[in-house]
Formats: sequence, structure tokens, C-alpha cells
Amino acid sequence: MTLAVSVCVTSAALAQTPTANLLTLKRLTADPPLAGRLPRQAEVSPGGQWVSFLRPSQADSEVLELWAQPSGGGEPRKLVAAADLLGGAEQKLSEAEKMALERQRITQRGITGYQWCGSDDSALLFPLSGDLYLVRLTAAGPQAQKLALEAGAPKLEPRCTPDGKSLAYVQGGNLFTLPLAAGAKPRQLTQDGSDTLNWGQAEFIAAEELARQRGYWWSKDGKSLLVLRVDESGVGLKTRAQIFADRTEMTSQRYPAAGEANAKVTAFVIDALTGQRRELPLPKSAEYIARAGWFEDGTPWLQWFTRDQTRLTLTEFKANAVPRDITVETDTAWVETHDDLIETPRGLLWSSEASGRRQLLLIDRSSGARTALTQTTEPVAHAVCANAQNVVFAAFGDRGKAQELYQMPLAGGRVQALAGAGNRQWRDAKADAGCTRLLVTRSAWGSPPTLELRSLDGANAIALAGDPPDPALRQFSNTPLALDLMAADGRTPLNAFFFFPAQDRRDGKHPVIALAYGGPGSATVTWGWGRDMPLIAHWQQRGYGVLMLDTRGMAHRDREFTRAHAQAFGKVEVADLFAAVRELPSRVPGVDAARIGFFGWSYGGYLGARAVLDADTPFAAAIAVAPVTDWTLYDTAYTERYLGQPDDGKAATYASANLPSRAALLSRPLLLVHGTADDNVLFEHTLRLVEALQNAGKTFDLQIYPGKAHGIPGRATRLHLYRTMDAFFERHLRPGP
Repeated sequence: MTLAVSVCVTSAALAQTPTANLLTLKRLTADPPLAGRLPRQAEVSPGGQWVSFLRPSQADSEVLELWAQPSGGGEPRKLVAAADLLGGAEQKLSEAEKMALERQRITQRGITGYQWCGSDDSALLFPLSGDLYLVRLTAAGPQAQKLALEAGAPKLEPRCTPDGKSLAYVQGGNLFTLPLAAGAKPRQLTQDGSDTLNWGQAEFIAAEELARQRGYWWSKDGKSLLVLRVDESGVGLKTRAQIFADRTEMTSQRYPAAGEANAKVTAFVIDALTGQRRELPLPKSAEYIARAGWFEDGTPWLQWFTRDQTRLTLTEFKANAVPRDITVETDTAWVETHDDLIETPRGLLWSSEASGRRQLLLIDRSSGARTALTQTTEPVAHAVCANAQNVVFAAFGDRGKAQELYQMPLAGGRVQALAGAGNRQWRDAKADAGCTRLLVTRSAWGSPPTLELRSLDGANAIALAGDPPDPALRQFSNTPLALDLMAADGRTPLNAFFFFPAQDRRDGKHPVIALAYGGPGSATVTWGWGRDMPLIAHWQQRGYGVLMLDTRGMAHRDREFTRAHAQAFGKVEVADLFAAVRELPSRVPGVDAARIGFFGWSYGGYLGARAVLDADTPFAAAIAVAPVTDWTLYDTAYTERYLGQPDDGKAATYASANLPSRAALLSRPLLLVHGTADDNVLFEHTLRLVEALQNAGKTFDLQIYPGKAHGIPGRATRLHLYRTMDAFFERHLRPGP
């Protein structure tokens, strides 16, 4: 009864959308963005006087500038822009820098990263076009200074000491330090850096699959560095042909495919003055270093994984002592990486899924004893901060569709939602050094993120600068109908959103476009701002219903749900997708079961191609962007985490997930899309499927983007992609004559 009422009201309201207010693809991809220019990488300064952030330029939202706003209130001010420093010269990026930005999913130009230098809030440090710059906050205004360093290879990964008196950086694979005093010269701490060996940079696997974007850490006193040495000489060399319209550039990349050798990563403590080293010994079973850092007493620590990632160990390395394991996490499927390690007076704050649901706990550093802290009804997302009294954390709600902020005493007690809590929203936060003030991000479906600085009790909230959304965005607001669709196991409810077409079809039935990712580590059906919201609104206006679905194996839910991909790709998520799509017409009026299409990207691209390479497919057509097609080509850490090693008795597992071997099953229209410079899902994936389809005598559509990486960035390129997708669905999902 309630469902029927919701359907009728929503459908009627959308049917009244004025046709004059069409959301065109050109406007959807144009500048300024419909969602507004949002602050990025916001931080509270160490001394608490400022909130710093990157802000898209008014002239071009694909170029980022460095801004700051007084934390006590006041107008934001631009500190520096790339154009101020380059004097009209084009920004230069090495291949290594391009790859590092791709690992962070940063597609913009300009100032793409920064950090505060020291604790007195007087200077910020950032790299630009291969050089390093300091911008000092003076009474006369911000003053940018290019550091006088030798020309040559770009200076990467700059980081200041906690007191701001020195910095370190990587150049040519070696680690350097530089005192920030007049006339000071850089000191080279390592000598053997090369094309295959580097000190202080995250290797591909760490950055792409373990969310570790750095390779060294200053000690609290600034006298030592914890540095990772990465030897890639044993890693397979893959050559990518970056095919442009006017040229082809051959780029070599050390890329460890499933079953192949990883980079050899070792850890050292290096004296910043003398360069003297102390290796931190790890057992041979330590394949990946997931996290690293220093305890307050000056003891370095490492978190490391076995190759199968079923064991995560936190080990400390006191000087002149045997390394000691503080705690160990195990899981028969795999252990997830996390950033929840905070020192508190009551022990180490940590998170674990050992109970079947991620919760926070306290670990005694000496004994390893664990004390449960949270007992939330849905998983904890992550810890935000902790001080001597309280811990602040984010946790999921509404069965993973919402995220809210909470605090509770470290000694245990009542969990309290922070001020501003509400239904059907998504909130997250970063904290200042004392865990007394938070940078809170809040969004909802149809409402782009907003950012404000507030105390824990919600008082003295200060909105942070960001251009507001285009007023026209409200005209295209498309509140979804939340559905529970049943998984293929017949007992697990799946989160789904459905969006009705804006106008009724004359034949009483409408086609549907289904969107799903299907892979582990992500969820798309949430009440937070959805980046696909404008595209969905466009499709609604063109007469399509749109379905969003999270299958088993995706994120934000209990362990039993998220481990569905163990030892299998292309099975559980495909079965769930098929079951949900077949159930949809009985749950939503007007759905034409014969005209349902699919769109997916990356793992979603794999799912899209797999969905139509099936004799039992319920789909009329599918678009697969940047799809993995052969998991033996994908990287070690990701693939082996879920499927195991192909040469360790798992050959059949890989074979069952392979798409080229299913080419003869294609009987529905398929559009394959790939960028030739993709260094994540290599272009070879699409080429292998293309060859298999051709050999099987199957026709299909193919769209190639020369020189584009995994995200296929750029306004003009994205506009072309969307137009191509529109034309494909128009041909194959519209009723015939």
C-alpha cells in the first residue's frame, strides 16, 4: 500500500517537469559545475587559526588554487594559484607525477596537494611543475617562494618536520632533506635511487590497492625518518601504447599482475643529520606494508600483510630490542585495510571485524589485550579522532545507505550523535589536532556537499567557502524511490534506488537503465550526494527509468555481506543483478522487462560486459567502460585478495571469471569504452575481449579515447562519452517501428 502511494506521487510529480527545463549533456559537463565549486583537501591548521583548502578556479574549475579562511570567522582568501608562479608557462608533469595523481583520482591541474609546514600556522608547502614552493602568511599578505633546489628530476613527496624547520623530498629515487634556513643546502640521505629503486615513494600496489599514498614519515622530534625502500627490479615491465590522434607514446610501467612478483619493500629508520640507517626487520611472510608511523615515545611501527591478506599484523620496533607484534587481525577470506590507529591514554584505538561487524576497541600496547568500545547496530565506518576523554567516529545507518557522526567516552558509556544528525543524509568529518573542532561534510541525494567548521557540541559553526550549486539544479532534483530487492540467495535484501521517467511513455511502458558497480570495497546506493545524479536526471527526462543497485560483496554492511566475493568474481554479483532486474517489473509499475539496459565502469564495466556474455541475460544492451576482462592481467594485491594466486590451485577460479572465453555467448548489443593511457585497468583488457569477440564472429560497438586514463577525464571528452552512451541506448532501448 505505501509503496503504491509513493510510486504514484513520485511518478506524477516527475511527469509534470517542464520540458523547457531540459538538462542537456552539454550543461551537465560544462563549467561552472552544476554542483558548484566545492572545497577540496580541507584541513584545520596545526595551530588552529586557519582552515586551508584547494578551490577550483573561477576561470576554469579543472584548475585548483590554494585558499585559506580564518577559523574564527571571516572571508576566505586566495593564497596562491599556479598561474601566479608559472608566469604563463605550461604546467609540467612527469609520468610518475601523472600516475601518482591517478592513484588519488585527482584529474585537475594547478596546485593538487599541499601541507602545513610547522605548528605556528605561518607557512604551507606544495609541489608544482617539478619544483617546491613555500607560501608564507605574513602581515602584508601571503608570499610565495620557490625553493632554490637543483634542476633535473622533479621534486616529489615534500614533507616538513613537525617544527617546520626542515623538509624532506624525493628526487631521482633518492631522499633529500633541506633545512629551511637562509643559505641552507639540501642533504642527500640515500644514493642508490634509480629507475627501479626509490626511497620514500609509495609503490603502485600501495597507492592503488592499500590506500597508502606516501613512503616516509618524520619522527615527532624531526631528527629521524621512517622510510620505505622500494625495489621494483623484479616486477614485470608492462609497455603501454598511449595512442594519441597525432602520435603514439610508448610508456613502460612496473605493474605486478596476479601471480607475479611484487616490489620488494623494506623499512629503515634514517638519521636526518648523519644518514645512518637502521633496518626494521620483518618476516619473509610480510608481503605488503599497509601503514607505518611513529608512536609518541619515538618508536616506529608498521602494519603489514601476508600475501594472501588473511593476516594483518601491527609490529613495533624499539631501538636495541627485538620487534614485537602488538596485535594481529585474521580472517579466512581477507582482512580489510583501515586507518584506525590512534594513541589514547587508555590504549591504542583500533577497529576490527572480528565480531562480524566493524567496531572500535582499545588495545593495550604492552599486553595486546583488547577492550570492546563500540557496539553499534551497523558497522563503524572509521574513527575520526580521539583525545583523553572522548572518541569521535562515523558509522553507517539505514542498512548502509546513510552515514552519521557520533561521540562516546573512551571509558565506555553512551554513544551520542553529534549535533546536526538527521535522516537520509551522509556526514563525515576531519578533526583538529586536539579533537575539539571538526570539519564536517554533509550531503544528501540532490544536495551537493557543504563544509563547515564546528565544535563537538555543534556551537560556533562556520560555513566554509565554496560556490553554491547552480540554482537550476533544484529543477532536476530526483528523489529516489528506495527499494529492497531480493538477492539470488532468496534471503538477503539488496539496497536499490529507482527513478521514474519524467514523462509517461505513450505505450504505457518505459525502458530502464541499470547502474551497478558490483565489486568489493564500494557502495553506490547511499543518501549522500551522488555524482551521477545529474546524468540520472538527464536520462529521466529522456524517458528512461533508472535503477541503482548494490549487490552482495559491496561495502557498508556486515562482514557476511561484504565477503561474498571470496574465491569468485562474476558469480554472486551477477546472480544478484539478474535476480533484482527480474524482480523489478513486479515492484515498479511501467517497467518494460524487454528493454532494460546496463551501464558500468571499472568493476562495473566488468559486470556490464559479463551480464551480456550470458545466455540467460535479462538485459537488452550494456555499456562497459574500462572493464577488467582477464583477471590474470590485473594487479596482485586486489585480485589475489579475492581470488587467490592463479598458480596456487586457483586456475579454475580465474578461468570462470574470464570474459574473452565467454565471447561466443554475446547475443545483445554491447558498447566497450576504454582510454588508451589507462594505467590501472590496462587497455589490453579491452583488446583481448575485442579479439575474442571478433574471432567468435560477434558484432559490437567500440569507443576508444586516445591518451585518456582510467577516469577518461576532461569536459569535452566526457561530453562525447555521454553523447555516445545516449545514442547507444536510443538505438537499442527504444521501441521499434
